[in-house]
Amino acid sequence: MATSSQPLRGKMTCKKIFWAVFPHACFILSLVIYAFLGALMFSHIEGTRKVTESEEYRAFLQNLTYLARKLSDNVTENEMFKDDIRELFNTADPVWFINPEDRWSFFGSLFFCCTVFTTVGYGNTYPVTWTGKYLCMLYALFGIPLMFLVLTDMGDILATVLSKSYNEFRKLQSKILASKLCSGSTCSKSNELKSRAQSKIVINEPLTIMEVLRNQSGMKQRLVKYRNVELFEMLIARENESTQPARNKSMERWSSCPELAREKTVSRVIENFDKIGKELEKLDVPIVLMVLVIFVYISCAAAILPKWEKNMDFQEAFYFCFITLTTIGFGDTKLEHPKFFLFFSLYIIIGMEVVFIAFKLGQDRLIVLYKKVISFCAEKNMPSKKIYPK
Repeated sequence: MATSSQPLRGKMTCKKIFWAVFPHACFILSLVIYAFLGALMFSHIEGTRKVTESEEYRAFLQNLTYLARKLSDNVTENEMFKDDIRELFNTADPVWFINPEDRWSFFGSLFFCCTVFTTVGYGNTYPVTWTGKYLCMLYALFGIPLMFLVLTDMGDILATVLSKSYNEFRKLQSKILASKLCSGSTCSKSNELKSRAQSKIVINEPLTIMEVLRNQSGMKQRLVKYRNVELFEMLIARENESTQPARNKSMERWSSCPELAREKTVSRVIENFDKIGKELEKLDVPIVLMVLVIFVYISCAAAILPKWEKNMDFQEAFYFCFITLTTIGFGDTKLEHPKFFLFFSLYIIIGMEVVFIAFKLGQDRLIVLYKKVISFCAEKNMPSKKIYPK
């Protein structure tokens, strides 16, 4: 029986793990599929568009030809030529000099989709056709909420990891301090008191109320409130003992009926969907710790990014990663190889979650600060109570 029950327990644990991971994997898989579908759509619409010479492009070429003919060997005229050519190129549209098939390949379109639903929007890649612009608005309308849902869901996981790690660190720190400050005699006394307190409420068998009251005869010399407290604790222990077999019977009922077990699993999965964002609300770690995590996180990427982006150094890569993770996206720093940066998509999502958690903590701290300031101002402006003589 033991050997046959072990594979069954293994299958049950695998199912529990699967249904626990299923909501998180569902969100991430939906975002990946959404990005791939968007890449196929924009690569087909913008990549296959016909390049037509507009009136602005023809005027630009005419002015460029005119300035080239005016070029001479005179130094003063060359300075004027530099100013004129700078003004002319400021009016140029980058779309004129880009082949649509090269810019809107599958990976280029996938990079554009990632910049859309992450709200980064560098500005160096944008739709030109009106069909692409309308579809971009529709794509962002559904993609941005999906991205925020993924950020909130994954933020719960990171918040749980951060809070547990921080709490374990605080426990370890308190144990180390307690071991240094606590002497042997005081520690032994405290341990004896703890063992006595724990041994007060031990009930091996469920007791009736009359038996509990009979056992109170030895405590008549004690104060009444302490007798009531111990009586109440023993009644709670008795209630727990009496409800334990019913819980076992319900577990047997679930295991004997697969349909009920399946319904219970589905209800747990639905509860997991309903609990999205709850762990993030309960997170309470120092804001300085989150700033340090963000600094280390960006520094690691800034050290790797210049390996394939040769026009970047560490400072430029650090600035680019910060602008990306905070979804500012000026577009002043351009990537030569956006395909390689797509492999950093997981890094971008996790980094945006870390920044999102830091912003959430900063928001909570600001709310607490505003409450203190408002309460202080309200107390200061309240009229003082006057005491009149009788």
